[in-house]
Amino acid sequence: MKGKRLSRKERERERQRREIMAAAHTLFSEKGYHGVSMQEIADQAEFAVGTLYIFFKSKGDLYQESMLEETEKFMGQLGKVLDEPVDEVAKLRNLVRAKGTYFLNNASKIRIFHAELRQASDSAITELDLKIQTKRLSLMKDVAAVFESGMKKGTFQRIGDPYILAKSLDNITHSFLLSWIEDPEQYPYPEDPDVILNILFKGLIQD
Repeated sequence: MKGKRLSRKERERERQRREIMAAAHTLFSEKGYHGVSMQEIADQAEFAVGTLYIFFKSKGDLYQESMLEETEKFMGQLGKVLDEPVDEVAKLRNLVRAKGTYFLNNASKIRIFHAELRQASDSAITELDLKIQTKRLSLMKDVAAVFESGMKKGTFQRIGDPYILAKSLDNITHSFLLSWIEDPEQYPYPEDPDVILNILFKGLIQD
C-alpha cells in the first residue's frame, strides 16, 4: 500500500524543516555547537528565528537532530558495504576502507565534535554521544554476523565471540582514525585495510 500523500501545507513544512536542518548542519560543522546561535542558523536558512522554534524546541534539540541524521547516513553507508555480495574477508576490508573514506571526507566536523566532546560542558553533546554509541553498537551486530559467517565457513578460526571481535575491530579502526584526526602527518590512516585487519588476522605473536 502506498503511503498517504502529503498535503501542500505538509510538504511546505517539510521543506522548511529540511532547509533549517541543512543550514544548521553546515554551521555546526564549521563552528561547532557552542560557536553557533539560533539567530545565525535562522539567517543562514533565511527564516525568522521564531520559525526555528516551531520545529525544534532548542538549539540542543536541533544539534542532536542534525548530527543524528548525519550518523544515520554514515551507518547506512557501512550497512550497504556489509550487504555487498562478497566474501567475509572482502566485507571487512571494504568496511575499514569505507570508515576511513568517511572520516577523511568529513575531518573538520569530526575534529570539532570530538574537541567539544572532550570538554562535554553541555548536556546536548553528551546526550548526542550516547545516542551515537547506541547506533554504533547496533551496527556491531551486523559486523558480528560477518565474523560468525566466516567462522562457519572455516575462513576464520573461532578465536573469540563474534560480537567481541566486531567491537574489537571497531575500536581498533576508531583508534586509527582519531589518531589521524589529531596528527595526520604522524599517524596517517593506512590505505591498505590489512594494516588494521592484520592486528586481528595475524595478531602480535610471531610464528
